[in-house]
Amino acid sequence: MTVTAEREAELLAKVPTGLFINGEWRDASTGKTFDVEDPATGKVLLSIADATSEDALAALAAADAAQAAWARTAPRERAEILRRAFELVTERAEDFALLMTLEMGKPLAESRGEVTYGAEFLRWFSEETVRDYGRYVTTPEGKNKILVQRKPVGPCLLITPWNFPLAMATRKVGPALAAGCTVIIKPAKFTPLTTQLFVATLEEAGVPAGVVNVVSSSSASSISGPIMKDSRLRKVSFTGSTPVGKRLIADAANNVLRTSMELGGNAPFIVFEDADLDKAVEGAMAAKMRNMGEACTAANRFLVHESVAAEFTAKFAAAMGALTTGRGTEDTTKVGPLIDSGARDDVHALVTAAVAQGATVATGGGPVDGDGYFYAPTVLSNVPNDADILGSEIFGPVAPVTTFATEEQAIKLANASEYGLASYLYTRDYARMFRVAEQIEFGMVGFNAGVISNAAAPFGGVKQSGLGREGGAEGIAEYTTTQYIGIADPYAG
Repeated sequence: MTVTAEREAELLAKVPTGLFINGEWRDASTGKTFDVEDPATGKVLLSIADATSEDALAALAAADAAQAAWARTAPRERAEILRRAFELVTERAEDFALLMTLEMGKPLAESRGEVTYGAEFLRWFSEETVRDYGRYVTTPEGKNKILVQRKPVGPCLLITPWNFPLAMATRKVGPALAAGCTVIIKPAKFTPLTTQLFVATLEEAGVPAGVVNVVSSSSASSISGPIMKDSRLRKVSFTGSTPVGKRLIADAANNVLRTSMELGGNAPFIVFEDADLDKAVEGAMAAKMRNMGEACTAANRFLVHESVAAEFTAKFAAAMGALTTGRGTEDTTKVGPLIDSGARDDVHALVTAAVAQGATVATGGGPVDGDGYFYAPTVLSNVPNDADILGSEIFGPVAPVTTFATEEQAIKLANASEYGLASYLYTRDYARMFRVAEQIEFGMVGFNAGVISNAAAPFGGVKQSGLGREGGAEGIAEYTTTQYIGIADPYAG
């Protein structure tokens, strides 16, 4: 049933509105706040503390002071805290889901899915905490022993995006705490409320003072700038746009910081002539419309074999056209709003330019009238291979369809991007799957699958889609350094 205003008010009253530094909720040093809006209505949900550079450095000081003790904390104890956090988030799934819907806009069903996905990082890394292995071996010539251990890298700055407010926090916090690192979290200004509630949950789960700090702010640079110049910080993990990521990498160079960068995407969705078209359309809907298309993994370019393009496009357009837009709290809503008016304008500009370059609107094609920042689910057919929209990360519910004639051409078109995060291909031919996967330049490949993100899998890309991996066994390694100890072999002569 539709969520009531009373239920919304009750939930918002639970959300801490201060900064969390050294185990205490406090006001910003200036006393200033900033507003968080509902993108479906444009109305203010809450006003929360607006952190300053002074607050950022206080958070870093707290993380630095807590680092040594947290690193020495027994792996099992760290694991149990993460496990309790998983259980608490799961128990409060409806609160987290509704809060994400209110501040980000996605339908409640999608928000519930994100809670399940996001909580799993806490459970996964609670299990990985006690499996952070080193090695002890003899050197090849037999004169020494090699002892290798992995140590926590140290205090980390975690900068999370607005599109997955819970999952992007858990995907970074989970491995950092598991490895023995303390953290400062800077959530996106559009969606900080979920992080505020999550940090309160971590506090309840038993995270010691100073281990986790949150500095929500309307200005990202006022937080990242002073922290990244300070030698006490040892790592920055960022999820967001490639231009911002490049600036952070440049800033990180001054102190030679470890970096994890999950940046932009331009995912190709390749449909070969032998594909099961109904399954391909089902996969296309999942890969395109998760989060209203506001995802770095979203299918961005639909490359369809010319022999099946008309049939695929017709079925795809019918499925997209049947989706209903509305506030995410409504039962009938399948597509929520975009994050703000600027995002909606950017999406429409791409559609308008594509039509001017020869594309045809199969369904949708424009903003939805009324309150909020809604855009109609859109499919564009006959998109020229050199259209601007194929080179841009759309970040909205728009699917441009273009065609190819051969496998070689499909690979060439797929690789014609500076990005290399996610990709998708539909074919019944397993040999083709291996051929294409080995030749396309992407960190992740979905084979007959439209959703591939999983806590147990390494998430990340190549080229200008970033550095490092999140999730899987690889995820915890990003928060450790390797130390080698050479030991004289006691049996050597």
